[in-house]
Formats: sequence, C-alpha cells, structure tokens
Amino acid sequence: MLVKRILIFLPLGLILFLAQSFFWVPTYDKQATGNPGRLVRYIQSSIGDAQILNPILSADTASSSINELVFDGLIDLDDRLNYRPRLATGWTQYEEAYLVLSPDFQWHGRKLGASGEWLRFIRDSLGGNADWSANVRSMEVVPGQEIRSEWEIPQVDPEGKPLRENGRVKTLKIPYVLHMPDRIKFTLVNIDQDFFNPIRELLGEGYFKSFPYREYIEARDSKGDKALEPHFAEILQVEEHNPIIIFDLRQGVRFHDGHEFDAKDVLFTYRAIMDPRNASPRTSDYEPVKSVEILGPHRIKFAYKRLFSPAINSWFMGILPEHLLNDEALKKEAEELHLPEERARNFSIRDSRFNRRPVGTGAFVFAEWKSDEEVRLVRNGAYWESPPEYAEYVMRIIPDSLTQEMEFYSGAVDNYAVQPHQVARFKKDEKYQNFSSVGYFYSYIGYNLRNPLFASAEVRRALGMAIDVDKIIKYILYGEGERVTGPYAKITDWYDHSAEPLPYDPEGALRILSGLGWKKNSRGFLEKDGKVFEFNLITNSGNPVRKNILTIAQNNWRKLGIKCNTQLFEWAVFLKDFVNTGKFDALVLGWSMGIDPDLFQIWHSSQTGPQQLNFVGYEDPEADRLIVKIRQEYDKARQVEMAHRLHRIIARDQPYTFLYVGKATQLLDKKIAIVDRFPDGTEEYRKIYPTQDGRIRYYFNRWRKLPVVPQFVQ
Repeated sequence: MLVKRILIFLPLGLILFLAQSFFWVPTYDKQATGNPGRLVRYIQSSIGDAQILNPILSADTASSSINELVFDGLIDLDDRLNYRPRLATGWTQYEEAYLVLSPDFQWHGRKLGASGEWLRFIRDSLGGNADWSANVRSMEVVPGQEIRSEWEIPQVDPEGKPLRENGRVKTLKIPYVLHMPDRIKFTLVNIDQDFFNPIRELLGEGYFKSFPYREYIEARDSKGDKALEPHFAEILQVEEHNPIIIFDLRQGVRFHDGHEFDAKDVLFTYRAIMDPRNASPRTSDYEPVKSVEILGPHRIKFAYKRLFSPAINSWFMGILPEHLLNDEALKKEAEELHLPEERARNFSIRDSRFNRRPVGTGAFVFAEWKSDEEVRLVRNGAYWESPPEYAEYVMRIIPDSLTQEMEFYSGAVDNYAVQPHQVARFKKDEKYQNFSSVGYFYSYIGYNLRNPLFASAEVRRALGMAIDVDKIIKYILYGEGERVTGPYAKITDWYDHSAEPLPYDPEGALRILSGLGWKKNSRGFLEKDGKVFEFNLITNSGNPVRKNILTIAQNNWRKLGIKCNTQLFEWAVFLKDFVNTGKFDALVLGWSMGIDPDLFQIWHSSQTGPQQLNFVGYEDPEADRLIVKIRQEYDKARQVEMAHRLHRIIARDQPYTFLYVGKATQLLDKKIAIVDRFPDGTEEYRKIYPTQDGRIRYYFNRWRKLPVVPQFVQ
C-alpha cells in the first residue's frame, strides 16, 4: 500500500515542483530577480581560456581581452581609428638626420676640410630650396669619435642556408672599431624620407657609393675584416635617418598596488620586450629603436635607427610595473620559490607569478583566475579616467558554441557571437542588440608563382574570373560577407574602394586561356604543349568554409577544362610541410591585417624564402618600391595615395584570387546602454554603437545593465 501511494503522489509532487519553479526561476527578461548584483556584473563567454596575463608575452585572443582591461598603453585608437592619448597625454614626432663628412671630398677642385666650411657649403648651396630649408630646424657639427662594438653575422652552410641551433639562427659576433668622422646633424621639423635627395644631387652619387669605409672601420681581429666588409655601409651610414618620438606622460596615474606610474615603467617595458630571456613575440615591433632617454619623471624620448612609420602603433602595448618585475623583484621571487641555482639564475618575467596575477593601471583590477573556468576582475575605483560602471567583469570559459548560445538565452552570459546562418533570425528578435561589421580579416586563393602554370598574370586572372564569389558569400556565408579586391583590410583608409572586383565570367576566362594557347583535348581538359592544366588546391582541415571553397573552386575550374585536385591537411602539417616550405600549387587561406599600411612581410620580394610570409613568391619592382616608401612615410595623405597605387598593382597581378571579408555579428542584452553622467547627478542613456573597425567595447567603461530597456537619447 505504501509503495502504491508513493507511485501515485511522487509524480504529482514532481509536477507541482516544476510548475511552481516557473515563477521563481529567473528568465532572460528577469535575470536580476533576487540577484541585483547581476546588473553590475558583465559576463563574457570565451571558447578558450587565457594563456598568460602579461601584454608583452600574450598572443591569444582570450588573454588579450583581459589584458586590455587590466593594462593601459601610451596611446590607442578612437572610434574613427585616429590615435588618442592614454597613459601619454601627448607626443611629438620629428627627425634627427646625420650626414657623415668625408675629408677628401672636393668641390670644384677644393677640399672642404673644416667642418665649419661644410656647414656654410650646405647652407649656401641649398638655401634656395625653400621647402627643404623650411623643414630644417637646426644644423650642427657632431665631432668624430671612436666607437668599439661588435657586428652579428648569421652563419650559413655551404649552400647559403642559415644554420640553426635550438630553433634559432646561429650567429658570429665580430668585434670592431669604428673611427667615426665628423657629421652634420640636421634637426628636422617633420620626418622626411626624401630629405637627403637634394644633398645627393649636390654631392653626387659617387660620394655615397664610393665612400672610403676601409679608412674608418677595422675588425679588432684582422681575420674578421673580410666578413665585415659586406656590412660596412650598415656599420657606418653615410646618411642616417633617426625618427624621434617624445611622449609626455600622464601624471597622477597609479598601478593597482598604489605605486605611481612614470617614465621608468615605460623604459622598463621596452627593455623587457627586447630581453631575449623573456622571448616576447613583440620584439620585431621595437627592434628599430636605437636609443631611449628619460627626459623627466613623465617624459621619455625614443630615437629610431631607421625610418619606420608603423613604430607609433607599438605603443598601444600595455605598460608593466617596473617595481614588481625588475631584476631585484625577480631575484626575490626566485628565492621565495626555493629554486635550484641554475633555474634561479635564469628566472625571468616569463616565469613570474605576475603572469597569473597581473598588476596594471587599467580600469579593472585582477581578482581571480580559475583555470578552464573563469577569470574575474573588479572595478578600479581610482581609475584615472573615471571608474567603470560595471563593478565586476567575468570571462567564463565555455568551449562549446551551442552551450554559449544556451547560456546567453538564459542570461548567464551577456554576449553571443552569432553563427552566419543565425544572423537573419536574430536580427528580427527585439530582445537583443545586434552588431554586424566587417573586420581586418580576408580570405583568398593563393597561387605559387614559382609554378610555371601560374607565372602569367593573365592565367591567374582567368582562374579568378571562373569563380562565382558572390555565390560563396550568399550560400556559404549566408550573405554575411563582402567582396574584397586587394591586400588591405576593407575598413581602413589604405583599401582602394575604386578597384573593381573580377567579374564572374567563365566564357571570358576561357577566351583568355585559349589566347594563351590552352586548348581542350579529347578528354575535355585544357592542354598546352602536351601538358594538361592540372594542379593541387589545398587548405587546412577543421574549417568547413574553406573546405566548401575548395569544392566550389574545383567545380568551377572543371567547367573550363582545368583538372584541380583538392586535399585537406591538419593545421600543423599544412603550415610546416606546405605553407612554410612553399611546396604547394595553390591554397585557400586568409589574413588578419593590422591598422597600419605596412605590407613588407607579406608582399615584398625579399620575403619569399622558407618560413617567410610571401610564400606565393610574388615579385614586382614597383610594388617593392612602394612597400618600402610606405613604411618610411610619416605623412598619412601620402601613405594613402601610395597604398592605393600598391592595391591596384597587386589587384592587376592577381597573385591571389581575393575572395571576401566576413561579417562578425555580436548580440547583447538591450538593457545594456552607454551611460552619460552630468555634474548635477542626472544621467542619459545612449545605444551602444560599433567603431569604424567594428569594436563594440570602445565605451565599455561606461556600459551599464539597467533593470529595464531605457529610453535612449538621439
């Protein structure tokens, strides 16, 4: 009888329990019911955990999301992609240029022996060049000096390939003495890569090409003279550009432990990046720095050893606290850990507990990190710009995208990255804010130009004309993408919007190939000189979009009579055995571009070797010239004009079939708004909006989740 009653009443009780739970379990719309703290806590979902919470060492997206809240850089970008001050209140850029004086130089048969004569000669000869003279703030003679240093030369095998040890290129250091002659130092108002052109015309090219380097450079061991000789022009630069950046730093800013920020922290961050013990992935951005000088507690000067206009972008880097990570602090930490002698001696920033408990100057203070679960930050109430609205920021690790979606529906997380096939549905849902934007990434099919099949730009153009890119965007991306025509990110000023995309024209493509001698054989394949038009198209596995592109390209080319074989490889194998070695015919890949217009690594002809990024082997003298001039140009208008010319050259040559840039769509609760506070205590609410490059967290410190959807100001 007891069992019978249990069997009757247990299901009834369960039904009643579930029914009443409907009224007390918070829904998405009432997620703060009984938990008002939820309104001041922003919860971000992330597929992967952070790796290292140190801006000079991290390279993954999750770590960067945390680091940008905990640390500040000297500058960053505003919502229109213009530079804005952060830990720096302002900065000045100018140039110090040097001309080495040759005592043997003769002007109309007369030597200009004394340095003072050189100054008068330059002033008198070029004084009539108004533009040149207007840019010269001052001229002075720098007396010669003896410099003792060493030159590092990569070691190579008999075939000329670099020798490596533990993954690094082996080098030979050759000590030398440089008897530096007198030089004229020109301080320029504006950095000018063409500054020396009038001087070259005046002195003649022979002055620079035939400079008597041997009189001034000698190896300390005479055996090293021959090895040094190819590097004389680098050791002693007859003309030298030294761009200067001086930062004025914000006063009164404190790290989260209360220690005041100053110029020493900026210098320390630079040195930490350049210290090989730390193995920072950012080293190449700072390698052009020649010297650093602290001009005061809140002023610092960086001199660069060559023209390098992207240098300013490196100062987005979060600044580290010197007092917590200097040699003394690291030594103390190593002692506390009771490390063996050798490990203690080599203990570096990369080994420090700081990387799991970071201290910065940012809007949020690190609180807790539970591996593979969450990272938690709390509001910095003393933040120099004003404390953020949210009291807490949590990044939850949710590896599965479906689980992320469910957690967003329930209100357990505040963001959701929408899949392309979901966008149309979510845009109709009034419960959420949605933000769609194109980013810095674009996809392409790249051709190995070393392969004779792809040597002709006309062949590559025909291959591109055979692919219906609009259908790829429509059916694979569900319309969430835009066509691209060239090598720059579409959202930047460098991208030339006047460049027309290749038309989808299979018949026109066939006419081009036919005109080049390709005719269909009895099997329906194009053939020339007894050779069938056949190649392999490859990409990495685990990417369904790229896999679909492989199939579409293969089918489109088959209609022309081209035999295309497709293969998928695991990512590490794909990179190691094919991309990095250049041993492929064609591939499907993508680039995530940066904000600056420097394309040297991807497109310059010097970067076509193994392990380099111009793996398609593109070479064009005019493109090379523009690439170098762009990275040496500091005037944005001139950079834009040259970047557009470079865009058109690469679009003309079609080393890639440029495909599309995908759109990214983010969802947020509509109750999250930008809060504008006024001195009288009143508030207004504005809708969140993306920046020009699609960032929605630009105003994150002024976000707040409200109990109900607010009335927005226009």
